[in-house]
Amino acid sequence: MASRTASKDIITLRGSAAIVSEFFGYAANRYSTVYSVRQTTAASVPIHQGLDHILYNRAVYPEESFTKVKKYGLTMLLTQDEGVKNFIASLTSQLSEWLEAGKLQRIVLVIMSKATSEVLERWNFNIVTDAEVVEKGAIKEKSDKEIMREIQAIMRQIASCITYLPCLDEPCVFDVLAYTDTDVDAPGTWVESDAKLIDNPQMIKLHSFDTKIHKVDTLVSYKKDEWDEE
Repeated sequence: MASRTASKDIITLRGSAAIVSEFFGYAANRYSTVYSVRQTTAASVPIHQGLDHILYNRAVYPEESFTKVKKYGLTMLLTQDEGVKNFIASLTSQLSEWLEAGKLQRIVLVIMSKATSEVLERWNFNIVTDAEVVEKGAIKEKSDKEIMREIQAIMRQIASCITYLPCLDEPCVFDVLAYTDTDVDAPGTWVESDAKLIDNPQMIKLHSFDTKIHKVDTLVSYKKDEWDEE
């Protein structure tokens, strides 16, 4: 009788960093420095995958500026502007570098009023890195399918929670904030920033995913709708 040996997927620090930075590309403590990056073209640009998914679902950009692709077993929407793609490639490359070094603590997508710069929403992706892996080069084991299912659950939840969020009924722009260790030298395209907080925000905690090296927890905070105060 033929025998079958169960196999597990090996997760390295570089591989985990690639998974997490790609997720940010598709979907940001007191011992940290906050850096901000914003696209400098006439309109701010959507970020690939996780952040792109948010911007599409929040109608920050028109539907016709996106195209459908398959990722994580879902239909995702990505921008097709070449300038945006270059911006995304630069962003995800930098995030991956910080993730491999264990220096990235959080990524935040901040959606603001274009007219007043008032912060309307903060999509927080908190990152916990296994220090032993960074310091000693240890490897971990976890199924790629299991990681994909966890990311898929977040993407589905992002789409479904849109119904609970206030309508963005004005033109908006966004910033990407990176919370890093204080000893990080950020490239010139990033500048030190305030946290762009919301006074007395409402919050929705979303699912998390874990590569066994990087754990990503997701939370959206938003400005309370005026109707909620009546």
